[in-house]
Amino acid sequence: MHIRNIKIRSTGKYLPKKIVTAREMDERLGVPAGWVEKKSDVVRRHFVEDETASQMGAYAATEAMKQAGLRFGDIDCLVCASGTMEQPIPSTASLIQRALGEEQSGVPCFDINSTCLSFLTALDVMSYMVASGRYRRILLVSSEIASIGLNWSDKESAALFGDGAAAVIVEGAEQGEGSRIVCSAMKTYSQGAHLSQIRGGGTGAHALSAQEEEAFLFEMDGQAIYKMAARILPGFVDSLLREAGCSIQDIELVIPHQGSAMAMRLIGRKLGIARERLMFITPTHGNTIAASIPMGLHEAIRQGRIARGSRIMLLGTSAGLSVGGMILDY
Repeated sequence: MHIRNIKIRSTGKYLPKKIVTAREMDERLGVPAGWVEKKSDVVRRHFVEDETASQMGAYAATEAMKQAGLRFGDIDCLVCASGTMEQPIPSTASLIQRALGEEQSGVPCFDINSTCLSFLTALDVMSYMVASGRYRRILLVSSEIASIGLNWSDKESAALFGDGAAAVIVEGAEQGEGSRIVCSAMKTYSQGAHLSQIRGGGTGAHALSAQEEEAFLFEMDGQAIYKMAARILPGFVDSLLREAGCSIQDIELVIPHQGSAMAMRLIGRKLGIARERLMFITPTHGNTIAASIPMGLHEAIRQGRIARGSRIMLLGTSAGLSVGGMILDY
């Protein structure tokens, strides 16, 4: 068990100005009224209007710093944990630093990307940097624009997504505070790598190559991902709980990646988690990729669903195909 005395100091969130309702999505996708809500459970989501990923990240980061009573000068490292990027080079983290007006600060900035699990991965990896004393306080930002890469002819996939950003400030916790990461794990089964992908934009299909437009749009086989996740998740969660020395009944709140209504039902049913102990923000946010877990965390704190000392589980799947989880005392 790799216990780390780590504290989530504060959180912040930003949703783009443009609200897109399920009815508007029905019209855009050319489906019968009520189809999108029935398929996705998403009543409304937000799409960027004129915001960039770095601007959204900066807005969320500013709120997190304000909540903590901190300035950017109090931050030792900025990590962008996102599945989408504003541009291939430089890292989105450096663009967020610039959007914050801190381009002269010298604060180290870099990205960590494991698609939908990027925030969980970044929290896990960077917690060791804090625990070792390398950094005192870290700003993690997940900023996602899904809307720009949707394949509108793949109606079931397009119906799921939303845009937005979330930020979390992480620092070391004093021994008596009770805040800590109890355990964490990630497993990747790359036989499912093709089930969720964007083939274009890298060296395999460069933007200047003669690739068809579809290569640069998001592709997902939701049913196949669901089947893989249903097979893998129960055993994965059991091993996570064993390592933490607790049962699912000891977890006050599970904050999952808000992948889809189908995924949420899977988590509740297969893992035996009651609805009131599952943080479900999909109806008002959609699938915001890596921002969905920190957004769920932000809302759980804001709504009073968790308090200091609450034992919570962060859980999700991502392209790869990967599963990841963390048990922590907030």
